[in-house]
Amino acid sequence: MEQTKTKKKPKKVFIEGAISPQFIADSIAKHSTKTDIGAHNIFMGQVRADVIEGKEVKAIEYSAYAEMAEKELHNIRESAFEQFDLTCMHIYHSLGTVKAGEISFFVFVSSKHRDECYKASRFIVEEVKAKAPVFGKEIFDDGTHIWKKND
Repeated sequence: MEQTKTKKKPKKVFIEGAISPQFIADSIAKHSTKTDIGAHNIFMGQVRADVIEGKEVKAIEYSAYAEMAEKELHNIRESAFEQFDLTCMHIYHSLGTVKAGEISFFVFVSSKHRDECYKASRFIVEEVKAKAPVFGKEIFDDGTHIWKKND
């Protein structure tokens, strides 16, 4: 009998504030028992202290159309599983204020072989940046702000 693939339920993707190093370490540690994995690829987006028009970015305040964003991230996840031979995948994005130097975006991809991880990770990051309704407001050292471009 042929088994059909069932669609996975949407996963929690938003984390309030910065994504901590401990959260990332715990995510990695949970995979040590999965012996069918031969490769992991991790992408971490970090808030930069850019200087724009003479003012330094101290933080980014992230917001989203949460329901729409979660649906889009779920679609990106499903599309990645269809296109690449992945064992597992996790996507997390911050909401709220994240200071310069802190992590705001975390993609963790696992597969049997490294090439699939590289390709899938790049695909996921680019799709999230292009399609997910997540917005960042750069907060400057003088308290002013501007909306960040998704680059």
